[in-house]
Amino acid sequence: MPVDFLLRVSLAAVGVALIAGPLGSFVLWRRMVYFGDTISHASLLGVALALALNLPVMLGVLLVAFAVAAVIVTASGRFYHVDTLLGVAAHSALALGLVAVSFLDGVKVDLLSYLIGDILAVTWRDVALIGSGVVLSLGLVIWRWRALLISSLDRDMALAHGENPAREGLLFTLALAVLVAVAIKVVGALLITALLIIPAAAARLWADTPERMATLAALIGVVAALSGLAGSFRFDSPTGPSIVVAALVCLLLAGAARMVGGWRG
Repeated sequence: MPVDFLLRVSLAAVGVALIAGPLGSFVLWRRMVYFGDTISHASLLGVALALALNLPVMLGVLLVAFAVAAVIVTASGRFYHVDTLLGVAAHSALALGLVAVSFLDGVKVDLLSYLIGDILAVTWRDVALIGSGVVLSLGLVIWRWRALLISSLDRDMALAHGENPAREGLLFTLALAVLVAVAIKVVGALLITALLIIPAAAARLWADTPERMATLAALIGVVAALSGLAGSFRFDSPTGPSIVVAALVCLLLAGAARMVGGWRG
């Protein structure tokens, strides 16, 4: 297997995992699992927009993901409860994306590659875009770490410390939209949330501080990404789902190790 190809797909997978780990930790702290699911489902509508306007797919996904997130954040509590809004947005955006893609004349679209990912088709340009997303998202998280953390754990405490939870929520939404935009080609619209949640859930079992949880979640995500790639090559299985299965195995192993440690203690 060509070294260039292996390096390309490995860098793409590792890059997405490095973003997903810390952001997934914030998703758990903010209890926004369904929110992440909604943004990832909306990404298919972004694909349709990009193809219709002849834009880069990642740009179309980023624009739609951020727009949907902004609408939900703005409308939450004003017309419907947030759970209702998320439920409507998640399934409606996915359905609209599927319908919109079907109306594109003269454009051949492999829907499955956008739904479950097609990391084997990434180019060096895609790797560069993913790398840019890593720098932007991780830079944003590191820069706003304290404010994001306080706003995520206790809104009242954030206000007492002079922070603006609404602004921090918007910045977090931007970082999440960037993740969705760069991850759609790696794991697809249907599996992005799994890559967010599972490594963070595994890290939560062993981390005793938020910083360690975010770091450990990123490391577990990298292990899952590389293990999933190896398993996909070995067994000729779909790469995106294989990465998610590897992440699940990491979670099960972390849980089993914690149980054994508890019994011994």
